[in-house]
Amino acid sequence: MFKKILIANRGEIACRVILTARKMGIQTVAVYSDADKQARHVELADEAVNIGPAPSRESYLLADKIIAACKQTGAQAVHPGYGFLSENAGFAKQVEDEGIVFIGPKHYSIAAMGDKIESKKLAGAAGVNCIPGVNDAIETAERAVEIAQGIGYPVMIKASAGGGGKGLRVAFNDKEAFEGFTSCRNEARNSFGDDRVFVEKFVEEPRHIEIQLIGDSQGNVLYLNERECSIQRRHQKVIEEAPSPFISEATRQAMGEQAVALAKAVNYQSAGTVEFVVGKDQSFYFLEMNTRLQVEHPVTECITGLDLVELMIRVAAGEPLPLTQDQVKREGWAMECRINAEDPFRGFLPSTGRLVRFQPPKETMFAADLEHLHGVRVDTGVQDGGEIAMHYDSMIAKLIVHGKDRMDAIAKMREALNSFVIRGISSNIPFQAALLAHPKFVAGDFNTGFIAENYAQGFKAEDVPHEDPDFLVALAAYANRRLLSRAAGISGQLPGHGVTVSEDFVVVALGVAGNNTRQAAVVREFQPDSGSSAVETAGKTYEICTNWHLGGARMRGTVNGQPFAAQVERGVGKNPMAMRLVHNGARLDAMVLSPRAAQLHALMPYKAPPDMSRFVLSPMPGLLVEVAVQPGQKVQAGERVAVIEAMKMENVLFAQADGVVGKVMASRGESLTVDQPIVEFV
Repeated sequence: MFKKILIANRGEIACRVILTARKMGIQTVAVYSDADKQARHVELADEAVNIGPAPSRESYLLADKIIAACKQTGAQAVHPGYGFLSENAGFAKQVEDEGIVFIGPKHYSIAAMGDKIESKKLAGAAGVNCIPGVNDAIETAERAVEIAQGIGYPVMIKASAGGGGKGLRVAFNDKEAFEGFTSCRNEARNSFGDDRVFVEKFVEEPRHIEIQLIGDSQGNVLYLNERECSIQRRHQKVIEEAPSPFISEATRQAMGEQAVALAKAVNYQSAGTVEFVVGKDQSFYFLEMNTRLQVEHPVTECITGLDLVELMIRVAAGEPLPLTQDQVKREGWAMECRINAEDPFRGFLPSTGRLVRFQPPKETMFAADLEHLHGVRVDTGVQDGGEIAMHYDSMIAKLIVHGKDRMDAIAKMREALNSFVIRGISSNIPFQAALLAHPKFVAGDFNTGFIAENYAQGFKAEDVPHEDPDFLVALAAYANRRLLSRAAGISGQLPGHGVTVSEDFVVVALGVAGNNTRQAAVVREFQPDSGSSAVETAGKTYEICTNWHLGGARMRGTVNGQPFAAQVERGVGKNPMAMRLVHNGARLDAMVLSPRAAQLHALMPYKAPPDMSRFVLSPMPGLLVEVAVQPGQKVQAGERVAVIEAMKMENVLFAQADGVVGKVMASRGESLTVDQPIVEFV
């Protein structure tokens, strides 16, 4: 067994590998860029080596620097994690040539299966069903359009070395095929250093189901059940679960055996995943093979009780697999939500900055620990006060639950999301909560188009209806009563002018453009010592009991005897009197006033925000990589104006209306903030 391994990665996967290595008594070496100097994986590792500037092409993508770090520290093996160089056959070979063990498949297996074009040809030769398409690299956007017309729209334009939604576009017409080809090439070149692109038919209403494999150097390959990954947004997985609520036992076995046959054909050693597109009739087609550990591996760990990282390390050290196919378990139901630094209410644009608060729910399961299952686990590479940089992907944590069945897993996940506090940046937690409550998701009736179909107009706060909106009103009144109780108890108040607290309140829900609603609430029997109270509103009574401390972001307690977890935030936007309550993904922004103050507030005029329609604004923090217009230029609606890059994704900004460019207000290479003007029209 190895004495020391180096993890050629960052973030949560680097932390995940370190935990298993620590359990096995193996020392670890972290590598980090200048942007990651204070990162959690650097703290967790036994040693750390700086490998260059923040951009990944100058640090995490440089094989020579990683190999030099191995030699410097005496690391005997390299675990590549996922992304970066994990599926780069040249890197794997270079590592092996230097006498260092690559904790992953052999370079020839990566070359055969990790390359989407070559793997399709190999799968076809092995008699595996493949999706119609052209599997050779395409040189020009014009040729991509020709091929797309021949196959028939819609088509999928894919970078050969792509992954994680990078370098992938779906085109429904010639214009989208032309632009998609160009964007795919650019993204692939920047993210993977390989700009080859191919085109295939896009199967409509598909399910994305994948088989987890593990192989050893003795020629044994096992399939460890499947994962359902159909809940995707822009081809990036959002929620994954194991097992799938869709496929039959016969389909599971057929997919598993086909995946194993494919792996054996290339002498596959290590963990890998064969991805399939599954039709409504349970027919399945080979999509691709990921020759690495997957982001969603924890759901497989939960239902099988196997530590996949440990198996990878042991196989790399030459050990045989410790079990046979008939010993692979499938116990309970596991789910994973990817918690991303993005704003679901602004078109899911990346959100960067400092994590002012990062308080995950209480963990009862842990990475690299299979003694405690049927609970909640958080895999993350960040911590309180950490920085979410624009240079890397947007995932900040993975929230994993394991229940006795699917309904139990959904209930556990909703409760865990309620308790997950993130402040300072936006996260997709409200969106995850909405998905988990959607009747079609609960019924298991979905495909990869689920999010596009159900949230075609984007995601808005009103897309998360609360099953009992009056509870949020009661909670707001209760929280305000706690605040007033403290104010009334402060010593040194002027006699006769101290704070007095009545029982009657009005909760003013703050609507869009000043369209507020008002609801009366009475807080009775307030007990400051026990934190209990009875709140009456809309003809209902809520008995609330909680030990919430003022200023705490998370409120846990009981309402009418039932446990609940909600989040409270004081000061919303520019209104220091406002309070935000969040529960089950639903949000209430409100001010809690006395009846007289509410009357006066209703008379206040609404101050409309300034009209910014003649500006093109940056919708997110990011790097301005292109300005496509000049002062005096006539621009038509839909014309490209600028390109912003953040978290390895290109975002193209288009003109919303015809106009003439008056001024270009930002220059190429500039770091932009949210809503910063880029171009002004006259």
